[in-house]
Amino acid sequence: MASPEVTTQLEQLAASPNPQQRLEGYTQTLDSIVSASNNLRDNLVAYVQSILSDNIGVIHSRPLLSAFVEKYKGITNNEVKTEAGAEIVDLIAPKIVSYEQQDTDLKFVLADAYEAEEDFTNSAKTLQTIVLDSSQGRNVTDDEKASVWMRICRCYLEDDDPTNALSYLNKIKNVIFSVKDQATRLQFQLSQARINDSQRNFLDASNSYHILSNEPAIDEEERLRALSAAITTAILAPAGPTRARQLGKLYKDERAAETPEYGILEKIFLDRLLSPSEVAAFAAGLQDHQLAKTSDGSTVLDKAVLEHNLVAASRLYQNIPLESLGSLLGVTADRAEQYAATMIESNRLSGSIDQISELVHFFPMAAGQDPNNAQAVDLTTRDLRTWDANITHLSEEVEKVSTMLQREAPEFYESVMVG
Repeated sequence: MASPEVTTQLEQLAASPNPQQRLEGYTQTLDSIVSASNNLRDNLVAYVQSILSDNIGVIHSRPLLSAFVEKYKGITNNEVKTEAGAEIVDLIAPKIVSYEQQDTDLKFVLADAYEAEEDFTNSAKTLQTIVLDSSQGRNVTDDEKASVWMRICRCYLEDDDPTNALSYLNKIKNVIFSVKDQATRLQFQLSQARINDSQRNFLDASNSYHILSNEPAIDEEERLRALSAAITTAILAPAGPTRARQLGKLYKDERAAETPEYGILEKIFLDRLLSPSEVAAFAAGLQDHQLAKTSDGSTVLDKAVLEHNLVAASRLYQNIPLESLGSLLGVTADRAEQYAATMIESNRLSGSIDQISELVHFFPMAAGQDPNNAQAVDLTTRDLRTWDANITHLSEEVEKVSTMLQREAPEFYESVMVG
């Protein structure tokens, strides 16, 4: 409840017949309310109730409300700011058509106060009620709309709510090509990457992060951080040709060596087996949603590493018993068979499973061969291709030795060739 002296002053001002005296009186009363600071919340609400009353009229109340928003912005007590602000927004709501600009300015300040308290959901909800399709001739540009939607999206992301964040990101997609503000465009790209990341669309997230890492408008430290995020999400993506291409792109980026993830990136790109210690060190830097459990009880990282090591094993062996494969991957034989079958079925691994002999056969692939057709190659053809490749390699090595002898010991070379 407002202070008695403030209530009395406001009643007298509302009844004053002189608009000029009333304006000066309201200005002085607001100054005294803010400077006194006691019972501030109730006094501020009472002040706005008074200036919005029918006795004042819209023409005189608009400048008073604008002046109030400026004073409200300077209040340092966030608790008072949020509590009073929420009530004042409700007071303006029935008359918002007459006070669109003042309502918008007030909600921006209130949203700032919520964010200062790390109450991002209430900040987003406040910003959602801002009128962006004005019927009163107030021109709202695509840049302004995108800026508000972008801020709402970021607030929901801060509170780990990618579903609501995505709905506002989709709104921005409709106007992003006409948005000129570079900061909004960059925030859009970052939010898109974060949403894909949180929803475990890791390949899309990696691609978005990598694009950001090459954006010259961002400082070098942030670009390197985006590159690290691109590497991390690529590693977490399901094994397969698309992921391999993304890893290759990242591995060839000259800056990759500066990131902490470079060691594991290199081993994955070169199809080398990952040790438990390397995986544990990488997992220590992951976010909570990246360590969430999947339907089979394993984490996304566990699955990604297991699939990678399965591909790495296919580079080392032509065939391997399921029991040995399970030991190599650190899982049971049944689980190793399940993962191998899933990857073969989805064309992310070239091979076949002989359940009677309990063996997994891996199919070596010729350069440029479509993985979808790899299983159609018979065993004899595969063996011949392997033999041909070995003969070619041996011939090249013999030729190299011959050339070296001719260069380093020409007399010996001539005597041998003549003889």
